[in-house]
Amino acid sequence: MKFHHVGIPVFEKQEDMGFVEGLKVWVTDCAVSQYKVEYLFFEPDSPMPAAIQDDTHIAFEVDDLEAAMEGKSVLVPICEPMPGLRMAFIYDEGLAIELMQIDG
Repeated sequence: MKFHHVGIPVFEKQEDMGFVEGLKVWVTDCAVSQYKVEYLFFEPDSPMPAAIQDDTHIAFEVDDLEAAMEGKSVLVPICEPMPGLRMAFIYDEGLAIELMQIDG
C-alpha cells in the first residue's frame, strides 16, 4: 500500500477542477500539489456517501484492490471512474479510505 493523496471536500467549485462523470464530483489534480492534496466539489446528485462528501479521506494505491478490501467495511464498491483506474472506498479506523488500483 502506497500513499497517494488526501481528499478534502470544498463547498465552492474551483477553476482548475476536472469532472468525474460517474461519481458526479469535480476534483483538482493531486499530482500538482506538493502535499498531494485533492479538493473535491460534489454535485447535489452525486451518489457518493456522506462520509466522503462531508469529511476528509486518505487514498492509497494498491496492487490488488480486491485483496486490500477483504474483510473491510465497504462505503463505495469497486468502480472504474476513468480508464486505467479502479477504485473503492472503505471505512476503517474511523475514516473513509480510498483504495486505488492504477493500471499502466
